[in-house]
Amino acid sequence: MKKLTIVLILFTALSTLSCSKWLDIQPESEIDKSVLFATEDGFKEALIGVYTRCAKDDLYGKELTIGTPEVLAQNYALSSNDPLRYQQTKLFKYNDGNFIGRKDNIWKGLYNGIVNANLILTEIDQKKQLFTGSNYQLIKGESLALRAYLHFDALRLFGPAPVVNDKIEAIPYVTSYSNKSTKLSTVSQVLDSVVRDLEEAKELLKVDPIRLKSYVVGYPTVGDTLKNSELQDKSLFLQNRRHRLNYYAVCGLLARTYLYKGDKIKALLNAREVIDVKKFPWTNATDFLAVDADKKDRIFYKELLFAWYIPAMNSTYNNDWFQDNNSAIYLDQDEAKTIYEVAGAGGGDMRYTQWFGTVSVGNSFISSIHKYRRNTLGDSFAANLHYLVAPAIRLTEIYYIAAECSYETAPAQAAAWLDEVREHRGIGQKVDISTYAKLQSELLKEYRKEMFAEGQLFFAYKRLNVPIVGQQGTTIPANQQIYVWPLPDDEIIYGQR
Repeated sequence: MKKLTIVLILFTALSTLSCSKWLDIQPESEIDKSVLFATEDGFKEALIGVYTRCAKDDLYGKELTIGTPEVLAQNYALSSNDPLRYQQTKLFKYNDGNFIGRKDNIWKGLYNGIVNANLILTEIDQKKQLFTGSNYQLIKGESLALRAYLHFDALRLFGPAPVVNDKIEAIPYVTSYSNKSTKLSTVSQVLDSVVRDLEEAKELLKVDPIRLKSYVVGYPTVGDTLKNSELQDKSLFLQNRRHRLNYYAVCGLLARTYLYKGDKIKALLNAREVIDVKKFPWTNATDFLAVDADKKDRIFYKELLFAWYIPAMNSTYNNDWFQDNNSAIYLDQDEAKTIYEVAGAGGGDMRYTQWFGTVSVGNSFISSIHKYRRNTLGDSFAANLHYLVAPAIRLTEIYYIAAECSYETAPAQAAAWLDEVREHRGIGQKVDISTYAKLQSELLKEYRKEMFAEGQLFFAYKRLNVPIVGQQGTTIPANQQIYVWPLPDDEIIYGQR
């Protein structure tokens, strides 16, 4: 196998923290590490560079949020001319050139982020004396969490779910900045490494400002909340902790990973830590339903433990993908009503009324997707209540994990957690989870409703190794040829392209 050639790529240090520059620098394609890591600001720049890389279109800026996993989960209708070229992907044609190109770019993007996180981790322990306050712990903790996050998603895409086979070799878990290749690890080994990195990150992030009582989760544009809010710290680097992998985001990611691993006890412990702290308030219906765009919160912003800041989001999501015409990605109107159970328990589901709009096409109607709509003021966060972000870890997912992991020992509590989510989405009818099969069915329906166009439903089907629910009531049987993406060839795996 060919050796890994690594080039550190850093991006413009536009703050993913507060949508303003925290360092007035120009973008660089290559920076000598002896210069970059000579100061604390250099480490900050490198960390922000990893987040910025992850928010590009090939990763969470588009493809891993609204893109390929959502197409595979059968969440979209595609027009006959398929201008975005996802028709073959929807049919699971993994030999299609368009899919191969996207898939290989995802792989390269994930490992580029990993390489850059590893470079920080390689240097940081030797430079402890450079750091002020708790920045050493924060930067190291976040770098470990990023490395774990990216490896975990690589595993969820390119390796089988552990419930199917956790002994098979899947992906390399790269922990060093080196020109030597890393051999493939088994599914179990990768998950153990993810957990190890996250547990260390969690310990380091105990100093995270988000844990302070004075850190109040809110909206950045509401002036009367700023005195005790996410923007209170004088250092921009310490503001908006939910745009980075903060302490509670790591707890949420640990809950997600332990559940995938099959360790429901530890998954529940981490989920309970998020739920019990009550740091993340439920979104007020008045904010979600507001008519004026500058007073509207379509994505339940205050409930996000972690989100990717995407400056180009308005254009990429709403102009390229979710247009109000039949040349873009959309949903059949009847399909949208079926997903949200509009004729039954979901008759009052606010997600359906706010995330979809009716558009006339010829003699029929379609449901256009409005979930990420902004108003006409452009990309500035002032255009809405919140920044241009895509959800990465939601409070509601934590409730779903807690419900699944507590069902065997406390079914009433599991039902209460699901009902709490449903109540805050406008569903008053109590959930029926009298059997495990009903619990699983309701959870999958909730994953689809709540995290529509967020890239998580495909992974839920895969983790449970159950059929994918397609359009018009069809099902696609669970199949490893569908759930496991082909690895790139050796040259791409080891960085030669």
